[in-house]
Amino acid sequence: MIIQTFLYIILLIVGLIILIDILPMIAEWFLRIHIGSYQNKQTWKAAVTNRAQRWLLNTPEIKVTDNRRLVIIDILKRNYTNRAIQHWQEAALLLGLSNENLEDNIKAKSAIHKYLGNLFDANGNWRSYPKHVDAGILAYAIMKLNLNDADKYKPALDCVWNLVKDHIGSDGTVQYRKNMGSYRYVDTIGFICPFLISYGIKYNLDECINLAIKQIAEYEKYGFHTDLNIPFHAYKIENKAPLGLLGWGRGLGWYAIGLVDAWGELPEDNKYKSLLREYVVKFAKSVMNAQQKNGSWNWTVSRHECRPDSSATANLCWFLLNSASIIEISNDCIDSVEKAINYLMSITRRNGAIDYSQGDTKDIGVYSGQFNIMPFTQGFSVRVINQYLSEFKEIKNEEFRNKKMKIV
Repeated sequence: MIIQTFLYIILLIVGLIILIDILPMIAEWFLRIHIGSYQNKQTWKAAVTNRAQRWLLNTPEIKVTDNRRLVIIDILKRNYTNRAIQHWQEAALLLGLSNENLEDNIKAKSAIHKYLGNLFDANGNWRSYPKHVDAGILAYAIMKLNLNDADKYKPALDCVWNLVKDHIGSDGTVQYRKNMGSYRYVDTIGFICPFLISYGIKYNLDECINLAIKQIAEYEKYGFHTDLNIPFHAYKIENKAPLGLLGWGRGLGWYAIGLVDAWGELPEDNKYKSLLREYVVKFAKSVMNAQQKNGSWNWTVSRHECRPDSSATANLCWFLLNSASIIEISNDCIDSVEKAINYLMSITRRNGAIDYSQGDTKDIGVYSGQFNIMPFTQGFSVRVINQYLSEFKEIKNEEFRNKKMKIV
């Protein structure tokens, strides 16, 4: 009897382990039934926004590993996810929802306030202090909310500025991680540069602005392929050797959002405005050249054989939508944006979740083979469609282009 009971327990444990592995696969298959059924942009906007506001308070955890078997072992070893990854997921959701008219969207407004209450204490300090510069994009998202009590969160913003300063390396640029001090990652451009510009402008700190410009300019100089004008994953500061994949899709996305949001935050009379404009124009041409016929960008943008990555597509779509304010590239940018939006609509699940984002990167040159949902993609897609529709409204394409061409 004891042996029989023991066997039942063993079988139950084995069954639970198998279920933990199999159920997500079954759910993934089921949720992809009738994927891409949204045909109307307004309907699609409502669906992806609704999913984003739900995820803000219950953000899906992004896996650190690609392992899909014996997942319980990764969970027990605490190697399933980490908080730094979640910071930029939540930041993107906030950035997307910040473009909503919160007076009309009560659900989004409520979700944001609940989220902020969970993240900060009554004095505007972090309940759990961030340890990595990834938090820069989350701090930027907080600033973009334009809250009535925005100054309340200054202690949290100051904390992020001090964290960034603490990661400045020997070359005067910011490290991705202190234990990787010899390398400069393209991710860091997106993590910190828009925050540094926004924070520096708001609190009149030239040191912040100068650091952001240096981070971008140094990457332009050492982290880019000279002829193709697309970034490598990283470069080594001692010998300036480029490292990792040339043309990693989300790497282009990180650089793109860091560059275009930093440029957008600078006042027109700032001395660095024209420099970043030059970078935007040059990079926009390279980005459009790498776009696939279906409107996507592949996870390796320089290879047509690779599969598309919706996270790269959402990021680069945002970049081109904002680059369209520059007269010399406006029409081409808008054409690319329209194709990218149509692609994102075609891979949206019935529940409003955008599918086929590449999973988290493991190391320089070590990329995920998993493609699934990602809040980061969701947030930037919401950000895109809000701005796109607010610009378009009911006007025709050509009228929109004429309007855009008057801006810059």
